[in-house]
Amino acid sequence: MTAAPPVRPLFAALDIGGTKIAGALVDERGELSHRLQLPTPAAQSGAAVLAVVHQVLDRLATAPGWAAVTAVGIGSAGPVDLRHGTVSPVNIPGWRAFPLVAEVAAHPAVAGAAVPVALAGDGVAMAAAEQWRGAARDAANALCLVVSTGVGAGLVLDGAVRPGPSGNAGHLGHISVDLDGDPCPCGSRGCLEGIASGPAIARRAVARGWRPSNGGEDRSARAVAADALAGDPVALASFDRAAQALAAGIAATAALVDLDRVVIGGGVAAAGAPLFDPLARHLDRYAALPYVRGLDVRRAELGTDAGLIGAAALCRPAPAGRQAPPGPL
Repeated sequence: MTAAPPVRPLFAALDIGGTKIAGALVDERGELSHRLQLPTPAAQSGAAVLAVVHQVLDRLATAPGWAAVTAVGIGSAGPVDLRHGTVSPVNIPGWRAFPLVAEVAAHPAVAGAAVPVALAGDGVAMAAAEQWRGAARDAANALCLVVSTGVGAGLVLDGAVRPGPSGNAGHLGHISVDLDGDPCPCGSRGCLEGIASGPAIARRAVARGWRPSNGGEDRSARAVAADALAGDPVALASFDRAAQALAAGIAATAALVDLDRVVIGGGVAAAGAPLFDPLARHLDRYAALPYVRGLDVRRAELGTDAGLIGAAALCRPAPAGRQAPPGPL
């Protein structure tokens, strides 16, 4: 009688942001199956947001591969607190010091499987993903940014993802790039996220008179990008301002930790030339010191799956000579 092949372990991955909550099962090669996503009820209570997380887990737990799951990884909008397993996403007001790790661990399917739960901020998860399978895989020192509903980032230093003690190292979205700028929900002023995020790009364009050229009602950053590609001057100016803020933040980070690569993903990065062309121009101005000039800026390779692949990467054993993955595994 031929022995059955060994069951390959799987990781359950959650990607939680201000717009959507996604889930998938991910294998040891970073391949996804049973992917799904639901809208985040960000304006509702914390309990309502958790209910959507539980819906995603409910559906993953019915997948045939669930029995092979060895850990659950979570990439969440931040800030996060790895010490306590809590999250306080700026774009989800109902979650403040929310015990996400404990709540996920208590889900019946997770508790029944008795598997550990790992947590990271979405930028750290994206960095883990791009280092594992994407545009940062051969970079020793990289900054990986998610530019979307918010702006998150993670750092790869000396070949390893470095989340810092709290899990928020590289949280670029909430450094001030405009010292007298608008108040930010985080409590500071002039934050990068308030200038370069998708909602900020759309708000700025609308405030300056932009209306969709097709006469539609879509006033999202995606619609602004479409008109920017067509040459609309207001749309282009809004992306230029976002690119300037990103360049200032990237140049400051490069000066601080001596980067050799920058990887940019997220929905706003999908705009392409309207973002990356002015970004290159502004980096020429802000990244002035010899050791930060000529940064290797690349688009992320993993698209909308980066958060899920990164959440799974948190669950993998650390390669020899590198630190263990972030989060309470």
